[in-house]
Amino acid sequence: RLDQGEPEPPQRTEEQNKLCSSQEGEQSVVTETKTSTVTPAHSKSEKPFTCNTCEKSFAQKSTLLRHMTVHTGERLFSCHICGKTFRQRGNLMIHLRIHTGERPYSCTMCEKTFSQSSHLLGHMRSHRGEKPHQCDHCGKCFSESSSLKLHKVIHTGERPHSCQSCGKTFIKRSNLLRHMRTIHTGERPYSCKTCGKSFNQSGHLMAHQRIHTGERPYSCTTCEKTFSRGSNLLSHMRCHTGEKPHVCETCGERFTTSGSLKIHTTSHTGERPHPCQACGKTFTTRCNLLRHMRMHTGEKPYPYPCKICGKHFRKRFNLEIHMRAHTGEKPFSCNVCGKGFTRKDSVILHMRTHTGERPFICGFCGRRFGRKDNLASHMRIHTGERPHSCKICGKSFCQSNDLLRHTRTHAAEKPVPCDICGKRFRDASTMNFHKKRHK
Repeated sequence: RLDQGEPEPPQRTEEQNKLCSSQEGEQSVVTETKTSTVTPAHSKSEKPFTCNTCEKSFAQKSTLLRHMTVHTGERLFSCHICGKTFRQRGNLMIHLRIHTGERPYSCTMCEKTFSQSSHLLGHMRSHRGEKPHQCDHCGKCFSESSSLKLHKVIHTGERPHSCQSCGKTFIKRSNLLRHMRTIHTGERPYSCKTCGKSFNQSGHLMAHQRIHTGERPYSCTTCEKTFSRGSNLLSHMRCHTGEKPHVCETCGERFTTSGSLKIHTTSHTGERPHPCQACGKTFTTRCNLLRHMRMHTGEKPYPYPCKICGKHFRKRFNLEIHMRAHTGEKPFSCNVCGKGFTRKDSVILHMRTHTGERPFICGFCGRRFGRKDNLASHMRIHTGERPHSCKICGKSFCQSNDLLRHTRTHAAEKPVPCDICGKRFRDASTMNFHKKRHK
């Protein structure tokens, strides 16, 4: 019985009675369970959640659920841009940086940026020379465990990823995906936000974006020339070493890059695999086809035009260098003679006239050159290549300036005058020979 001064408590409804009894029952079960089977607090080392498939244990139920997708193959998280699926949300977030271009992790030593912290850690080992992962078969060491894992398939021959369309097998899943996009689907999911050009590989997009930014992070330790891609630097280094690892099986000629060998083989086979869809003309390389296509489309070749002369450039920094031809600016000067130049690499080339340095070596006769283009012209003496041909008579030449000199014979053009007698000549060398008669 209630005291007279206290208010009577409100009556519970039938629904509330059910809810309360349910909660009380649950509480009693929890209390009973705690006292009989589970200690009030377990240590962090305990892993009470076990996978029924492989018996691996986990400290949290969420971690177990995430682990189960390894066995089920379930990939719940998909990229809304390219459709690629992932087992974990964190992997999706990392993947999205490929499309956004976000690279939040930067190296404090060289300022190179990365999309993943693990990639930065692996990169830092390249500065320290640290290679903690060693192959059990051959003893070769690697800075990252993933690189070691890929290396090991050389010994095992394992190629676990196969194409369902043609049956071709691959060591890496990324290589399979690249194969699918290149050969079967033609998919190009990575697009440049600046110009809209699309690519089938994220690495190609990253390298392409340097065209717009002007970034050239790879530099040659011999001549200080810089490159936007590491593979281009590797090919360039062979100019200094004389290495030519790619050999033509037909004639035995050697090349520094596989691409150069591939183009060369078409001279034996006559193959011209790149046809123009507008006129049917065929080409040995895709870049020659694209250059030809501009005749039909009227497309300007490159996205950065000069506002003074209208010339177009592929890279912004090339336009900036070109503008110096109009302004007369020469910000780089020789420390020895004071001569000014519009480009830094021009100073490096010029300095060789003082030092006598000739870092480019002919692989046939050992002759050395201070410039790569001079070596390339010299190599044609050995190969017999004459790539510059006259459109009027068909005569071919090793060098473009020889062709230019020849075309003046058709036009009767003599642009070089003698400053003593006024007689005109087709080229400077003939004029200089003539001037000796006046002395």
